[in-house]
Amino acid sequence: MHCEVLKVLMLDRHQPLHFIGVGGIGMSALAGILAERGFRVSGSDRRDTPVLQRLRSKGVQVFLEQVAATIATVCDGSGTDAASPSSVPGAPLPVVVISSAVPDTNPELVEARRRGLQVVHRSDVLAALINAQPSIAVAGSHGKTTTSTLIATLLAAVDHDPTAVIGGIVPAFGSNGRHGEGRLLVAEADESDGSLVKFAPHLGVLTNVELDHTDHYPNLEALIDTLQRFASASTRLLANWDDPVLREHFQPHCWWSIETSTGVDFAALAQEEHGEGTVADFYENGELMGRFALPLPGRHNLSNATAAMAACRLEGVPFTALQEAVAALRPPGRRFDCRGLWQGRIVVDDYAHHPSEVAATLRTARLMVQSGRSPLPVPPQRLVAVFQPHRYSRTAQFLKGFAEALSEADMALVAPLYSAGEAPIEGISSRALAEAVRALRPELTVEVADDLDALARLVQLHTEEGDLVLAMGAGDVNGLWERLAGLGHRDPAPALVA
Repeated sequence: MHCEVLKVLMLDRHQPLHFIGVGGIGMSALAGILAERGFRVSGSDRRDTPVLQRLRSKGVQVFLEQVAATIATVCDGSGTDAASPSSVPGAPLPVVVISSAVPDTNPELVEARRRGLQVVHRSDVLAALINAQPSIAVAGSHGKTTTSTLIATLLAAVDHDPTAVIGGIVPAFGSNGRHGEGRLLVAEADESDGSLVKFAPHLGVLTNVELDHTDHYPNLEALIDTLQRFASASTRLLANWDDPVLREHFQPHCWWSIETSTGVDFAALAQEEHGEGTVADFYENGELMGRFALPLPGRHNLSNATAAMAACRLEGVPFTALQEAVAALRPPGRRFDCRGLWQGRIVVDDYAHHPSEVAATLRTARLMVQSGRSPLPVPPQRLVAVFQPHRYSRTAQFLKGFAEALSEADMALVAPLYSAGEAPIEGISSRALAEAVRALRPELTVEVADDLDALARLVQLHTEEGDLVLAMGAGDVNGLWERLAGLGHRDPAPALVA
């Protein structure tokens, strides 16, 4: 997609900003923070949501359609407060902000370009925020949202009052964006379109490197090159020693590990693991600092939390303060998010959409089943994997990996492939994935749904009370909970269930 961008965007409170698709997870965080910082902000989206309602409460002007007339309105100040900059003669014209999801044919974008307005990508706005103050930016193939959520949550808990721009809802904030008065900004640095090379954070964090987003990266080497550019722009770099690609291709200032305390700057070695979390010993430069209890199960979450604690230690947070704060951590939205009980089945929603993520999520669920301990409303007895393939390109690249991961469940239900706008690839479909799973485990029950209503009926037909129904994917499979409502009684999860 063609987009005119400036190499360095300078934000000016006298210049309004208009976000096309302001309800998006990345766009809404930026819009809300800028509004709270005193900028004149407007935005458009095609449907009203709680996210848009929160933005209105912060002073963002929201348009519920995307038409050329909206650009005229934000340019001439029609319908805005007479004292706003956009209605003052000679005032700067608005900067129009878009994401990679906005097509060139969008009527607002077409009109903005016709008028010669400055059009920038959301990453340019995020870069302007990251580069303007001491910041921590979290990058990597997996765990970015969780790790940045944990860093921001810990900093807030110890009164550092950070600003946060996260790609998921942070439970402690009830939002994906937070304007803080403290010196630090915490951001998730998304590698999907390569735009993170614009960021120059005070501290860069690299969780791991594995090929994904094959619509943008032709191979692993291209992804490594992009992340190396991000690393070189970071004043300091903290990276995961347990990832072999990072060890081979990066030279950070500090390493963390959950495998060893030798030769690394920070480590957390598990002493007890179960379905409710992990108890671990924390080390700095090989010296035992103390023990902490993490209420997030799974070794991937232990690694995310270790990175978060290490980042906080690098910012001078006392370990004793972290010991207390870590006990209250919760994952971001759509990360093992218990929606509630449906006819005795536990329904959990998760964003996993790469084989490694699916495998890690299933391992966590299996730990809950086997240990008999979990934060879920009832003890799970069986593991039912409900998976929605996301993008034809990703499914084609990782078909075998997805099949291997799903074959570890007690049952697999496959939702219709979510194309995310991609053209079909011959031979790639949900049914092809189901066949690959059956080839690995012929005795496993594997079913395919043609739509979400059919998926809900498969859950009704093939599952039983006590099953953990784990819906995974980056598409619309999270709508399964709502579809189940039409098939009978459901009880939402208690407020304290993570």
